This record gives sequence, C-alpha cells and structure tokens, in this order.
Amino acid sequence: MLLLNTLINTIQYFIMITLELTILFLGISALVALLLMYLPKEKIKIWMNGKGIIGNIFGAIIGSVTPFCACSTIPLTLGFLEAGIPFGAVMSFVISSPLLNPIIIGMLIVLMGIKTAILYFLIVFMAAIIFGIILEKTGGSKLIKKVRLKGEGHLNDEVPESLKNKLKLSFLKAWSDFRGVLLYLLIGVGIGAIIYGYLPQEFVLKYAGPDNLFAVPIAALIGVPLYIRAESAIPIGISLMQKGMNIGTVIALVIGGAGMAIPEMSMLAAIFKKNLVTAIVLVIFLTAVTGGYIFNAI
Repeated sequence: MLLLNTLINTIQYFIMITLELTILFLGISALVALLLMYLPKEKIKIWMNGKGIIGNIFGAIIGSVTPFCACSTIPLTLGFLEAGIPFGAVMSFVISSPLLNPIIIGMLIVLMGIKTAILYFLIVFMAAIIFGIILEKTGGSKLIKKVRLKGEGHLNDEVPESLKNKLKLSFLKAWSDFRGVLLYLLIGVGIGAIIYGYLPQEFVLKYAGPDNLFAVPIAALIGVPLYIRAESAIPIGISLMQKGMNIGTVIALVIGGAGMAIPEMSMLAAIFKKNLVTAIVLVIFLTAVTGGYIFNAI
C-alpha cells in the first residue's frame, strides 16, 4: 500500500510540474518572440557599442532576453564580432545568454519564488559584466578563430506588419522552441519526480546538506554532465531541495549545468581558441560556486 501511494504521489508530481512548465514556457517564449520583433538589430549593436562598462551592461541585458539555445547564441555571437562590437560586450552576452534567459527566470519565480529569482539574476548579471571586462582586459580578443560569418541569428527575421500575424508567428516560434526542449523537460521532471518519491532524505542531507561545505563546488561540476538544459536542471534541483539540499547547492547545480553545457562549449570551441573556451568554463564555474555560497549565506 505504501509503495502504491508513493507511486501515485510521484506520478501526480510529474504531471503537475510538467503542466506548470509547459504553460510557463509557451507563455514566456511567445511574449519574448513578440517583443523581439520590435527590437531592431541595429539598435542592439548601437547599445552594445557603448563606451566602457556601458557596452558590457547592454551585452548582459541582450543576453538575458535572447535566445534559448546555443544554436542561436553562436550565430549572434559571430554577428556581433563581425559587426565590430567590443569583445568585452560580446563576452558579457555569451556568459549571460545561457544563464539568464526568460525561461530560466520564469521557472525560478514559479518554483522557487521571486526573491530567489531576483538574487539569481543579480549574481549572474554582475558576473557577466565583470568577467566580460576581465576577458577583454586580459587580451581574450586575440583568441578568436578566423571563422566566416554564416548568419547573424534570428532576432527579428521577416517580421509581419499586422499585430495578428505577429502574434501568430510568436506562438509558432514558441511552439517550435518548446518542441526542441520537450524531451529535456520531460527527462528533468521525470528524474525530479523519482527523487521526490523515492530518494531517501537522509542520503541527500548526508552528501548535500548544510554540513557539507564542499557540496556547492561539487554540484557545480556535477551539473556539466548531468544537465542538458535548464529545463532539466531546475526541476531536479527543486526535488533535491524538498529532500533537504541547500538552496545554494541547487543554484550551483543550475548555473554549472546551464553555463557549461557540453553542446554549447563544443560550439564555442568552433569560434574561440582552447584557452578562451577554458576561461569561459572557469568563469561559469566561479559564478556557480560564488552564487551558491552567497545563497547559503543569505
């Protein structure tokens, strides 16, 4: 009887979280797609060309609203470099893009609360600005491979004139993005549901509870092979929190996985030399660890 109840609770958890994230993803994706239709590429380039830290700030802002996957991040990065955008601003974009997109922030608000989402945003946003400046000052621009530009992404390609058609296209893009991440979302929610239903709380407390000071850096490293997208990592992290894992450890898991995802690092290696890719990985790892400890301290 106990096993049956556990199975029922696990299935209910899976269905509830899947429905919540499906509605959230489609809603936010459609809204962002609509907003990007009103955001000309030329304006973005002007903002990112701002002098000094201004360019880094806009680079991090643009990264926080676009796009949803490395297949879009890389063409946009190439486009910015080809357009002569300062290297530091482009690096701020590269760092913030996988970590601050609206889907991640929306998921954090729904599943962990608005205060958690705001603190997460501030930590990653500041890291993107600071490390973008550092990578530029240390000569990172010399580590760009000579790659021919094949496209500049799809911020606002073929924008319809009427609002009705814009809304239709926005939903179609949202649905296309959702189909691309659906498998990852289901995997993450499925693993999370199993953790929620069957993983002993004592096990989590022993290895990732408040008494383990090394849980945060270990989680940041584990996130790399464990995580494919944030849509997978966050549901897993929520389930682990319910079993006693520190919130800082969960945040480190999310940042480490989202920022150092193997597919994105592989694509970055096509346009950046090994030392620069290694530096980006180190930046993400330091952000994950620092963010994790900050969350635990607060």
